[in-house]
Amino acid sequence: MSITIALVGRPNVGKSRLFNRLIQRRISIVHNFPGTTRDIIAEELKNGVILMDTGGIGLAESKENISLLSAVEEQIYFAIQAADIIFFVVDARAGCLPFDYEIAASLRKFNKKVYLIVNKIDLPQDVSRGDVFHVLGFKDIFLVSAEHGYGEQALWEMMSHYANESVEENFKEERVIKICLLGRPNVGKSSIVNTLLKENRMIAHPVAGTTRDAIACDLHYIQNNQEYHFKLIDTAGLREKKKMNTSIEFFSTVRSMHTIKAVDVVFLVIDALSGITRQDKKLTGQILKEGKCFILVVNKWDLAYESLKQHDIDGYHSITDFRKKFLDTLQKELFALSQFPTLFISAKTGYGVENILSESIKIFEKASKIISTGKLNRVVQDLLDRHPPTIVLGKRFKIYYVVHSGTFPFHLKIFCNRSQRLTDVYQRYLENGIRNAFDLSGCPLVFEFIDKEMRYAEKTA
Repeated sequence: MSITIALVGRPNVGKSRLFNRLIQRRISIVHNFPGTTRDIIAEELKNGVILMDTGGIGLAESKENISLLSAVEEQIYFAIQAADIIFFVVDARAGCLPFDYEIAASLRKFNKKVYLIVNKIDLPQDVSRGDVFHVLGFKDIFLVSAEHGYGEQALWEMMSHYANESVEENFKEERVIKICLLGRPNVGKSSIVNTLLKENRMIAHPVAGTTRDAIACDLHYIQNNQEYHFKLIDTAGLREKKKMNTSIEFFSTVRSMHTIKAVDVVFLVIDALSGITRQDKKLTGQILKEGKCFILVVNKWDLAYESLKQHDIDGYHSITDFRKKFLDTLQKELFALSQFPTLFISAKTGYGVENILSESIKIFEKASKIISTGKLNRVVQDLLDRHPPTIVLGKRFKIYYVVHSGTFPFHLKIFCNRSQRLTDVYQRYLENGIRNAFDLSGCPLVFEFIDKEMRYAEKTA
């Protein structure tokens, strides 16, 4: 996961000049007039860190700028919420002013890692000016000159440390892709596992309920000269509660539901001859509730094909046409399927089974990707402009900023005015638009809404 850093501080302490120096090009407008920066500007640095420049906190009020001041400070506080790390920039020439104390106290309420950046150390004799800022109580202090570059290397080393930690955290589980097969009894899950393993590691039997525990197998798979490592888990067939005959079946179901939480990708296996059942719909809801990558597997496709040939069913011109109409029917039964892949296989003949592994790799890589803040916000703004939200209770839902804050599930923090004004239909529109823009088919999206009222409550707490 990328690290986001917000530059905050009083007006005219040199935040924008420091921002331009760190990104190594001139983007933020630099001027001696306080309050030049009004909007948040975000850029990704060469080490993957996302840097945000903000307006000055505490711009002097006047009749002309009171509404502008409120808007600027609102943006600053949701930038602080969005950031992982805060660079609190102060002015060495001006010294430690009363408002610096107020900002320091406010920042502590956010429980973020704060680095105090003492700017305008432009001459050797200015170094001693940094001593007075120890009273603010921050352990980590950097003396810099945004104008001349003094102290820049130390900042880069510190940021790179966080960037490296972030990369290690994001990819430390990448070597093993954990997948499980889920479904009703006797849909062929164990037969699929045996086909993948190319050996009879699981007991496959036509009597429903043969598998009673979640069984894990290690599997190595080579694709395009690259080796991938899987933890493949077969689970007990899941019945509806009213059809459970024994306590063993009940606890098998409990273990299977815990397995969902422990894996990266879930394959829901259904029988081609029976299609989607009520129990399959419930399982799909549970998978999506847990925020898991999801692929539907239609097993016993060979039997459907044989049935088509023997009975010469009217209305189908070919097996391809039959499959398309079969898929259309599934999507009508389960509308969520339109955003998740579907595989047609036969564990008995081996047809399409290997696609389970190749699709696992594809969806795992999608779910692991990091979306830059700039690209994400451009896509969201385009979606808002293309189809604005409807007016609810006299006002329109508004998004100020979006940050990609986690993977597995794909987690987005959305800073907005009031999430209560967001309708379910419009949320699905945003989800589908983001999923299509970044090729996230099969990956659930989790939105965390941070309302304007929530931000101000934290600000004033």
